[in-house]
Amino acid sequence: MQQYTVIQWLFFFYFYCFFGWIFESTYVSAKSRKFVNRGFMRGPFLPIYGSGAIMMLVVSMPFQDNILLTYIAGCIGATALELATGVIMEALFKVRYWDYSSQKFNYKGHICLSSTIAWGFLTILMTGFLHRGVEKVILAIPYMAVTVITMVVTVYIIIDFTLSFKAAMDLRDILIGLEKAKEEMERIQKRLDVIIAVVNDERETYRQERNMRIDELMENIEGTFSSLKERIKVSPSDFMEEVREEIAELRSRYSIEKEHRRQFRRLKDFYQRSIIKGNPTMYSKRFGEALEELKKAVQERRKNK
Repeated sequence: MQQYTVIQWLFFFYFYCFFGWIFESTYVSAKSRKFVNRGFMRGPFLPIYGSGAIMMLVVSMPFQDNILLTYIAGCIGATALELATGVIMEALFKVRYWDYSSQKFNYKGHICLSSTIAWGFLTILMTGFLHRGVEKVILAIPYMAVTVITMVVTVYIIIDFTLSFKAAMDLRDILIGLEKAKEEMERIQKRLDVIIAVVNDERETYRQERNMRIDELMENIEGTFSSLKERIKVSPSDFMEEVREEIAELRSRYSIEKEHRRQFRRLKDFYQRSIIKGNPTMYSKRFGEALEELKKAVQERRKNK
């Protein structure tokens, strides 16, 4: 393997990003029986594939004549890259774009033994066969043409990545907002439970442990408000003035949180919707319900078009 210039390294990186996008999108689209534009970015590039390919080439360079050491270097290098990428992306965006939790011998769902073994064989395939053909074709292209193409693609990828990164960060904020709205509604429901208990003159307040989905929780709260409204009409003397004021304040807080949820679920931004559509297996341990709600909102929006 010869030494490359910075331009050539970038060109190889973009090529493997594009190749990875074709492979992944074809596989997922065939599995889903519909076109899926896979990946974090909206353009036909998957940086994880480009990063993985370049990493394999770099770590295998000292061991080109030793297939065993090439295999070991690929296992270690690719697994380290996958772990670092998974941890950083989850920390930033609060979601996982892949998850190995169902696999044996996994580490926190970011990496697993079967994947590590596969990375080693893929490194041998990459360095021993695939890259040699790619290298031959690309080095046959005039260097000036490679330079121009690389510069144009670089500008495009910077713009695409910037917009995609912003969309992913905004999605993170939406997930946090949806979770906060639910937590506030749970507090409202618990306070309504207390008011009902006091009005019923129960000596001990019964606190029901609720683990409802958001739609069930909202239905329950609205039902409680309706029940309290009817009871106030029938027996106004059962409710002191401050209790009525608190019920009104709780209703106002509930209306605000309900509107917040409606705004969060709208997902006007094309990049936000595209990230969700392009990553149907995207997963979040902490914000799982909120993420599923956004996926459902995107599906409903698509059906209504």
